[in-house]
Amino acid sequence: MTPQGLHWLDYVIVAVYAAGMIALGWYYGRRQKDTTDYFVAGRNMNSTLIGVSLFATLLSTISYLSLPGEIINHGPVYLAGAISLIPSYYIVGYLLIPRLMAQRVTSAYELLESNLGLGVRLTGASMFVLLRLMWMAALIYMASKALVIILGLGEEWLFGVTLVTAVVAITYATLGGLRAVVITDLCQFLILLSGAVLVLVTVTFSLGGFDWIPDSWDPNWDTQPLFSLDPHIRLTVVGTIVMQTVWWVCTAGADQTAVQRYMATPNVRAARRSFLINMLANLVVLIVLSLVGFALLGYYTMLPDRFSPGMSLEANADQLFPHYVSHYLPPGLSGLVVAGMFAAAMSSIDSGVNSISAVVLTDFINRFRPPARNPANPVRTARLLALIIGVLVIGMSGFIELVPGNFVEVAKRTLGLLLAPIFLLFFMALFVPFATQSGTILGAATGFMTAILVAYWEPITGLEQISIQYIYVASLAVGLAVACGSSGLQHMLFGNSGRPTRT
Repeated sequence: MTPQGLHWLDYVIVAVYAAGMIALGWYYGRRQKDTTDYFVAGRNMNSTLIGVSLFATLLSTISYLSLPGEIINHGPVYLAGAISLIPSYYIVGYLLIPRLMAQRVTSAYELLESNLGLGVRLTGASMFVLLRLMWMAALIYMASKALVIILGLGEEWLFGVTLVTAVVAITYATLGGLRAVVITDLCQFLILLSGAVLVLVTVTFSLGGFDWIPDSWDPNWDTQPLFSLDPHIRLTVVGTIVMQTVWWVCTAGADQTAVQRYMATPNVRAARRSFLINMLANLVVLIVLSLVGFALLGYYTMLPDRFSPGMSLEANADQLFPHYVSHYLPPGLSGLVVAGMFAAAMSSIDSGVNSISAVVLTDFINRFRPPARNPANPVRTARLLALIIGVLVIGMSGFIELVPGNFVEVAKRTLGLLLAPIFLLFFMALFVPFATQSGTILGAATGFMTAILVAYWEPITGLEQISIQYIYVASLAVGLAVACGSSGLQHMLFGNSGRPTRT
């Protein structure tokens, strides 16, 4: 079979998709009345739409591209993360969401000031902005790497592809606000899922059946035990479940992109339902993308002549999904899957831009600007912020290639650095009655430094690298120990002095 590359029809499909997303942003942008409409969609969005939007945001290109590559190169243990959805739903849905929605806010970090003071609020807001800037930079970089392969371009085109991807997403997010983000996320979820299913169908047809389903441990995979105390084993079943549970709780319980969506629903019950829909959608796509990994592993193992020159399973696992899309899908179907990859990138970029704009405007500009000097057109200010954020993300994406590892490892070593420290601020503010402002900030800083040490253990110490599954857990455990210990000591010595009264 001769690789065909992308057909003109594929380019038309991608162009129509991009134009449609911008048109939706323009349509909803005309209906914006104020920043409540722009950032939380009037607080009356349908819980199903919010749930799908939350899923589309948190999945992103990172998962869409990295999970098949992870399965191909390292094995199926990442699938064990599905078990984490059960405890995560109950912790987030019944413990965190009711506490978070006790106050209806635009920025999640407003909650921190009322409980622990302005310093904690600004710490949380600043950490979030940095986290989501890195997150968007990472996903744009990964999406662009995949698109360069699909389009058959050289590495010198990487910045140009990055620029186009970012400009389309930032344009409709800037125009339409959260309502446009939520509606387009639904479209993107459907396209994303359809693209992955198409790969499964075409691989199965090419191989004449389901021979790609593994019936033994592939020699290309790592050793992935049920449990181990060896910190150098890359992933274990138990470690993966714990890692993913901590990720879900920290992200869904403290990240503006999640909290902002809860606030867009009318009540706690609707917010909980949205989170459940998000979890169910995540389970479906996790299974589908894992099957894509198995299918591509079987396809390239049974048909090694389908590799491009110089490619191999070991060296190019992250590239096999986009490689198959560009070389072996029929015309039209390739365009749909490329649109799905665009969708995965854009569903995260749009949400990140909108959420960061909400935080900057609420926690910094409006918090410190006298009411008389507030902008006459706050929606225009919000859109200008979104544009500035987009430019920053494009610039930062060039540094992601310096982070070592495959797509999964790059994600954990960038996004995992601030995830637990931000959640720590909320945990201390909402659940620890003796928490103090200085103790909480010290704990968050210690958690951040711990995450850096674990993530970059080998280059920092020169010793064998510690597993990525310890980044979140170690960061949260050490940070909480320091925050609780420091706050407890201050409480014993000075009482509750300086802590704001709970509201």
